[in-house]
Amino acid sequence: MKLEEDIIYDIEKIGEEEGNYLLSLAERAVDEYVREGRVFIPKRLDYDVAKKKGASFVTLEKRRNLRGCIGSIVPHRELYIDIIENAIAAATKDPRFTPVTEDELKDIDVKLSILSFPQKVYYSDYLDLLEKIEPFKDGLIIKYGTYQATFLPDVWEQIPDKELFLSHLSYKAGLNPDFWKSGLLEVYRYRTKTFSKNR
Repeated sequence: MKLEEDIIYDIEKIGEEEGNYLLSLAERAVDEYVREGRVFIPKRLDYDVAKKKGASFVTLEKRRNLRGCIGSIVPHRELYIDIIENAIAAATKDPRFTPVTEDELKDIDVKLSILSFPQKVYYSDYLDLLEKIEPFKDGLIIKYGTYQATFLPDVWEQIPDKELFLSHLSYKAGLNPDFWKSGLLEVYRYRTKTFSKNR
């Protein structure tokens, strides 16, 4: 049985100093793995939040273009481990991209998003679902059987329309783009707190 205090529920309690420290773990993980093939293991953890179970997404951008993004939807391991593993995966295992090379590192910006615990959205029909979604704030997870996908809140910047957002998310999950109107989807929402040093 997991103790509630072992899991990060309220991401707003993560301050700027803590966030920048967690971001530095992601940056160093990418750097050390790409340069030396070594998994970075911190000798000590400067903040207690790093030891709690948490979910993170690590996004890599090269000259403001996506270069890799891997993450966790629900907390299942200590946050610092989640961040380091996702950072390495974003650099080397995103199927949309070739692995990041050492020559690219100087142009890579790392963005870290910490996710709040997902909350189920109860809705009566697709119009009710649209009413309950808050653009630019809600990240969404959709599930139907073995189909599943998520969009971080950042995606609203590219797809600001609610219906298009859900259509693209359904398509990402491998479903018909209009499937979200069926009422058969399980929908969960979450918020993120993001840290970056974009050049």
